[in-house]
Amino acid sequence: MNKFKTILFDIDGTLLDFKASEEEALEKVFAMHNYILDEHVKGTYERINKFLWEQYELGIIDRNMVIYSRFVKLFEELGIDGDGIRFEDEYQELLGEGHALMDGAREVLEYLHPKYELYVVTNGVTRTQMKRLQDSKLKDYFKDIFVSEATGYQKPMKEYFDYCFERIPNLDLSKTIIIGDSLSSDIQGGNNASVATCWVNPDSLDNKEKISVDYEIKQLKELYSFL
Repeated sequence: MNKFKTILFDIDGTLLDFKASEEEALEKVFAMHNYILDEHVKGTYERINKFLWEQYELGIIDRNMVIYSRFVKLFEELGIDGDGIRFEDEYQELLGEGHALMDGAREVLEYLHPKYELYVVTNGVTRTQMKRLQDSKLKDYFKDIFVSEATGYQKPMKEYFDYCFERIPNLDLSKTIIIGDSLSSDIQGGNNASVATCWVNPDSLDNKEKISVDYEIKQLKELYSFL
């Protein structure tokens, strides 16, 4: 008998290779405008973007502030004369085309799909995330997909998970696990929601915040050892 019944999957960095999609989209959109995208520009963008998403996870700012201020702030800091808002719309279109899989993602979902109830829990832009799941042909493995933009809340907020749980039939929290690569979003969110957690940590990062983790894996195929 399975220890778990319901599995909540993060997308980016867990099932889809967001880093590869992000880098490709950034290169394309910068090339469209003949802007230079060197290591300094990438590093500055990553710093601004990371800070804004952290503020979003803490509930300090909303998603629109993250999405529509990051390139505005980047251009201001680098002295680029451009429309950061229009640039973001173009970037999102290109990002939606990226759907490279993490190693073993399809094989693992194929194995889990008949045995468990699978759901997606993700922060991000609904249109972008849905397109990537559709194009990657992962969408049909899931009973439902919960994107923060559509819920009005975001991981790791308990309200986000309350929203999701109200829409999952016959949910048993004691038989539910969340699987994701972010300690601050997925694992802290699982703790806030009182469900088991599995941290996907391919780079063997340190858990500096000492967030409680039930399982830790480097590759998705390691899920076979306890699922």
